[in-house]
Amino acid sequence: MHREIDSAAPSPQATQPMRALVTGASSGIGRATAMRLASQGAHVALVARDQGALSALAQELEALGGRAEVCPADLLSAEARAEVVSQALEALGGLDLLVNAAGVIKSDSVESATLEGWGQLLELNVTAPFHLLQLCLPSLKASRGAVVNVSSVTGVRAFPGVMSYCVSKAALEQMTRCAALELAEAGVRVNSVCPGVVRTELHKRSGMNKEAYAAFLKHSESTHPLGRVGEPEEVAELIDFLGSPRSAWITGVSVPVDGGRHATCAR
Repeated sequence: MHREIDSAAPSPQATQPMRALVTGASSGIGRATAMRLASQGAHVALVARDQGALSALAQELEALGGRAEVCPADLLSAEARAEVVSQALEALGGLDLLVNAAGVIKSDSVESATLEGWGQLLELNVTAPFHLLQLCLPSLKASRGAVVNVSSVTGVRAFPGVMSYCVSKAALEQMTRCAALELAEAGVRVNSVCPGVVRTELHKRSGMNKEAYAAFLKHSESTHPLGRVGEPEEVAELIDFLGSPRSAWITGVSVPVDGGRHATCAR
């Protein structure tokens, strides 16, 4: 049995610039996504801890023809998440797209992981995106908007040495699918992107020094079938597509953007 959809009712996105909230906007995939959206005239709320980096980015976005709101917040705090969403929604006047790009990685294993470290990583990588979705949901329902979660190839494949990270991204994948089913009737689409190794600050912020990171990138050329690592802008293009009306019949999917790594066996 199918439901009839009123195709004559225009989406709010069709009559006004897109309004987007992007977490992790100060660097990497979040930053590239904010720039991609702003280049098309979007009004973007920039969320990250580094207010200085966000302010500098806001100036760049406005030079591209977009509009930007600087919304610094520590997403490990539930109170901060509620406050920043309230601030962003007031500034944007509503929301068409939530991009959960903030995240952290760490090296650990079954034996070495601590409960404290496990809890903090899952708080930022899983709980924060879930809570932000809850907080943004009334506005997303009103606009029949979209959510794009930035996951990882580690959410669909297992890798040794990054136990907490793999588990967090697998949980984010299942949250994406469950939310997509629950919110479909309201017209809210929820998808995720699953990057492989992308040239960002993620690994260096986890404690990897410059020399080790260079060696890691070099090794990663051999673990990705296309023979190179990715760039943030390549992931941002996919996020832009999944968040736009161009993908209006796509929900509940996890799209690899990883140079083919998801299709490989361990090596």
